[in-house]
Amino acid sequence: MCHKKFLFFVMLYFPALTSGLMLTASFPDFGLYPLAFAALVPLVISIQSMTPKQSIYAGFVTGFGHYMTLIYWIVPTVTIYGGLHPVLGIATLALLCIYLSLYVGGFVWLIKKLDPPKVVMPLAAACLWVGLEYVRTHALTGFPWGVLGYSQHSNQTLVQIADLTGVLGISFLIVLCNFTLAQLVTLRPFPAPGLTPFRTIFINLGVTLVIMVVALAYGRCRIQTIEGYIQNAPKPKISVIQGNIRQDLKWDKHFKNATIEKYGDLSMASSKLYPELIVWPETALPFYYGVDTEYSNRVDVYIRKAKTHFIVGSPAFERGGEKLKFYNRAYMLNPLSLVTGTYDKTHLVPFGEYVPLGSYLTFLGKITQQAGNFSVGDKSYIPLGFRDHKTGVLICFEILFPNVAREFVNNGADILTTMTNDAWFGQTAAARQHFTIAVLRAVENRRSIVRAANTGISGFIDPLGRVLSETGLFTTGAVTRSVPALEEISFYTRYGDLLGMGALVAICFGFMVKAINKIFRRRQK
Repeated sequence: MCHKKFLFFVMLYFPALTSGLMLTASFPDFGLYPLAFAALVPLVISIQSMTPKQSIYAGFVTGFGHYMTLIYWIVPTVTIYGGLHPVLGIATLALLCIYLSLYVGGFVWLIKKLDPPKVVMPLAAACLWVGLEYVRTHALTGFPWGVLGYSQHSNQTLVQIADLTGVLGISFLIVLCNFTLAQLVTLRPFPAPGLTPFRTIFINLGVTLVIMVVALAYGRCRIQTIEGYIQNAPKPKISVIQGNIRQDLKWDKHFKNATIEKYGDLSMASSKLYPELIVWPETALPFYYGVDTEYSNRVDVYIRKAKTHFIVGSPAFERGGEKLKFYNRAYMLNPLSLVTGTYDKTHLVPFGEYVPLGSYLTFLGKITQQAGNFSVGDKSYIPLGFRDHKTGVLICFEILFPNVAREFVNNGADILTTMTNDAWFGQTAAARQHFTIAVLRAVENRRSIVRAANTGISGFIDPLGRVLSETGLFTTGAVTRSVPALEEISFYTRYGDLLGMGALVAICFGFMVKAINKIFRRRQK
């Protein structure tokens, strides 16, 4: 009997698990991005014959299967560098995946509760999915890794709509196509009350095709327009330095001089190409720049020899009353090695850079123990100037959050720089996933993105989301490139996630209409 129940369980939820694995396959490292447009079809078809309770489980299975295989890299990160036991590392991953899977389970439950007419089902489902992704981006400090739209980073024509809708607009199109395709797969030509399934499906197919054709036509037009802007834009030459410093040696005091020498020598080689800016990665300096004078002076010597501007990452601290406040900081240094501006990271990584509710969760520690809990920096998002340009600096995790990039561009940044230390991730898919997220920030804001990563991937992305050049993982080197500096402000940069907020309003409106209709029918009876 138990064997039969288990077999029934597997057969019931196998389509849901298939959807989860197909979703993962559309992201790096697999990169089968067209698969995203059909990935949810097994789930959507399977829930049609399920009870509401079974449907929630099916959505949860899809989410859990997807996120466990997408962000599996959390286990080696927290076990190797966080010192957690492997069992606790797997538990950490499982807990995060349970949280993320609740959104998929909630999505299925809400679509079942809303039960919109089939003729608007694909549009309703797309709104619901996008609304939940918007919530996930902001709730509990936000964790938008794996937002569905990021799977299309290689789909150059389609991603251009991001300058109107942000990455959520691409998620909208993917879910719309999935639900329309699911209806098409279950096409039944026999009559039904009201609109026949045949007519309903072909109405939805027509609407979906029109929306997709408009999105692709818009993309082609924008590529031509932005290409013209790029041709006429100033193109400052910028170098990124990839030191490839091992994480287990990074904070060892015996290797500080070797680290400075490595970054300094790579920068001196790059300076022969006369860049206007040289960028070092996040916390490239394993000491407090400006405080540890011996090491700081050695860095300054290299900067003065290079005779150009530098952005360098370093931990920093300031005294706030009786307590020291620690920051993850980027310094802009002029050719005389004078600090002309700083930016302190504002969106910190929970348990990586601080412990949430630290006064209560004292038994928990951070992955990085070399500095105290980092504090949130000033959220004025003032770009850092060099020569005739200004760059917004997004440190590591901040590239996931569209609002940070938007604020910098609205404040005058004509280039965006992201600096990170992805050594934590090892040879997993995380570094590639992290890199491709920057593609959407470039398109959303129509800004070139300069990326400096300790162990890779470093590189350059233009305002059309094209990767101009990139380094390999765990290689040492420097790359110099001229990148276009645009000044145009996109619709998305100016107005933000109107689609996400609108989707939430539409969902609420849908449930209100359903409730009113229910009351009206009761009164008629």
